[in-house]
Amino acid sequence: MLKKIIYFFIIFISLIAKAGYSQDVRLMGQTKTVVVVGETFTLSYTLNAQGSGFRGPNIQGFDLLSGPNTSQSSSVRFVNGGTTMSIAYTYTYLMQATKEGTFDIPAASVMANGKQITSNTLTIKVVKNANSSGNQNQSAGAQTRGAGSQSSSVGGNSNDVYVKAFASNSNPLQGEGIVITYKIFTKVPIAQINISKLSSFSGFWSQNLMKENDKLQQTTQVIDGEQYIVADIRKIALFPLKSGRLVIDPLELACVAQVRRQSKTKTGDPFFDDFFNDSFFNSGVANVEKNLKSNPVIITVQPLPEAGKPSDFSGAVGNFTFHSEVDKTRLKTNEAVTLKCTVSGKGNIQLIDKMNVVFPPDFESYDPKITSDIQTTAAGISGNQIFEYLLIPRKPGKFSIKPIIFSYFDLSKKRYISLSSPEFSLDVEKGSGESTAVMTYSGANKEEIKYIGSDIRHIKDNIFTLIPSGSRFFFSLGFWMLLTIPFLVFLIFLVLWRKLAARRSDTVLMKNLKATKIARKRLQKAEGFQKSGQQDNFYIAISQALWGYLSDKFSIPMAELSIDSVHEALIRKNVSEVIISQFIVTLNNTEFSRFAPGEKTVNMERIYLEALEIITKMERELR
Repeated sequence: MLKKIIYFFIIFISLIAKAGYSQDVRLMGQTKTVVVVGETFTLSYTLNAQGSGFRGPNIQGFDLLSGPNTSQSSSVRFVNGGTTMSIAYTYTYLMQATKEGTFDIPAASVMANGKQITSNTLTIKVVKNANSSGNQNQSAGAQTRGAGSQSSSVGGNSNDVYVKAFASNSNPLQGEGIVITYKIFTKVPIAQINISKLSSFSGFWSQNLMKENDKLQQTTQVIDGEQYIVADIRKIALFPLKSGRLVIDPLELACVAQVRRQSKTKTGDPFFDDFFNDSFFNSGVANVEKNLKSNPVIITVQPLPEAGKPSDFSGAVGNFTFHSEVDKTRLKTNEAVTLKCTVSGKGNIQLIDKMNVVFPPDFESYDPKITSDIQTTAAGISGNQIFEYLLIPRKPGKFSIKPIIFSYFDLSKKRYISLSSPEFSLDVEKGSGESTAVMTYSGANKEEIKYIGSDIRHIKDNIFTLIPSGSRFFFSLGFWMLLTIPFLVFLIFLVLWRKLAARRSDTVLMKNLKATKIARKRLQKAEGFQKSGQQDNFYIAISQALWGYLSDKFSIPMAELSIDSVHEALIRKNVSEVIISQFIVTLNNTEFSRFAPGEKTVNMERIYLEALEIITKMERELR
């Protein structure tokens, strides 16, 4: 049993070491292999361990829009009683292709597990954005037919049904909203309209202005003397994120058109051919599937003027109002106060992601809770964006929040506008609670603050120990010691337990160890008989205590006990003759006093003391 446990322990330690060192730390780069000019795409590097000091590649031939943006993910899995934990760091770039060609992205690097990890290299091919479409022509050769021959044709041409894209403004300013409307024009009945490919809006932030289940609103329009039914099939609000020439790809859709079909009969007689081929006598309809493609739209985005641009301008373009407020001006330390900033109006309101707020240094602040209430209509996007900041003062005193400046470019006035909030004065009194109380926060509402008993201080001025960079506890000497000690303790306990079990199974040894204890119990029993005056029972108990002690101590059966056997056993144990003589005398006195005349109480008291004394001396002699 012990060998199996040791063998299991060795295998367990080996498996842990193998699992810890078998993980291959890699930095893997991923992106699209083929992109078109003007397309925006992502380049990402994923590290399957904890890393630091990421160094991105030297990117040439592309416009870098943002990055590297770092994100972290982790997961814990329980499989068959085992626990597996994985962690991943992702570094992402947002790029745009600007010219044709084949470009190599060199390797990136990062520090992980005390060494530098290098990624793979990538190759990206940039191709031309081809939007031309060919026209398919069909022709049939004339064939001489005999009398009674008949041919048929499907009426209609490319102008019966088509799709066209319109821009509300083809020369907007950067950040100015425009609306792209896709209209379908038809002279024939159509059904089963299905969009097969949506347009891509590289360089724009987009918002759909039509719901998927909206019923198409139809109007009539005369074009080149022909009357068409016109319907808006898609309407998108676009906000350009950069200046320059931007191309919106065509939209593709399929539909079923009902066109006229005519059959022509040839009899050889021109009069009868004209008569029977008249549309009144010979006409019909056919359902034809049409694949349509809209025109590409070119948008030339003008940069915002530099003249008068505020230093804190963040890109808001439109027509806005700004309002801010605090929910209280008198409060106590460690009590929360909420600062609310509201931006309302029409424009790229959803692209406003922060406010330029400066808080007092003795206030603890949290990232804002952003609430949006946006309305999308055919005219564009409007609504409001609310930023709620939670502040917690840590010291008493009088504090102020400086005016908050919100700047935007007004399209109607063609200039920059700066709106300011008032300066908020806060009177903070000393709170009644302990200063070491801490709050945890998960939102902007004061109800979500919880005290957990200790605080995060702004400055840590006590002595603390620095840990060298790159050091780790995993697989260190302390790690192996903490992992091994419980198993060693368990093995020691198992060995001791087995020894104890072996001793317990040795009846001779156990009798030897328990001899004195059993003898004392019998003497206590004899003492009880003495006090109650039960003479016979007393001497029987004394006799059992003395002879039983010798039987258990020297492993001599009771049937073989005698004065001679006791004498020999005591001599072999090197007991002194004085003790041997006294023990034999006590045995004889016990038997004699049982039947001797005299005061019974005195005799029992003397015999009890002699038996207790000789057993005590014998035990000391045998140690």
